[in-house]
Amino acid sequence: MAEALLSDGGEEAKSGEAATLVAFAGPAPGPRQIAFNRQELNQILRVYGRMVAAGEWRDYAIDHLEEKAVFSIFRRTSEMPLYRVEKDPSLARRQGAYAVIAAGGYVMKRGHDLKQVLTVLDKRLKLVEG
Repeated sequence: MAEALLSDGGEEAKSGEAATLVAFAGPAPGPRQIAFNRQELNQILRVYGRMVAAGEWRDYAIDHLEEKAVFSIFRRTSEMPLYRVEKDPSLARRQGAYAVIAAGGYVMKRGHDLKQVLTVLDKRLKLVEG
């Protein structure tokens, strides 16, 4: 916050004159928003990129809300999201801040470590011997 001493006439006060203290504040702070940091986005986009390359996913959206951040994954742009990766810091001490939620609202996985939570989305091919 910047402060200035002003005389009654509006110009800066000289020694011996009566001065008024005026405080200049910046813009009022808006509502607090939760967001993904760079490392979290890199982890999410790594899985997303593999699934786009496989032709399973085509679009995404990121929402930064007051109570949580949401990364929505779409098969087509006009549809409801297939999955939502949510970061909710209010659950950090209980179930974990991160969750993967399916289209119907089913919580597929929840935890404290985003990389571990994202393993539910990573469908790598496995060799099956018979």
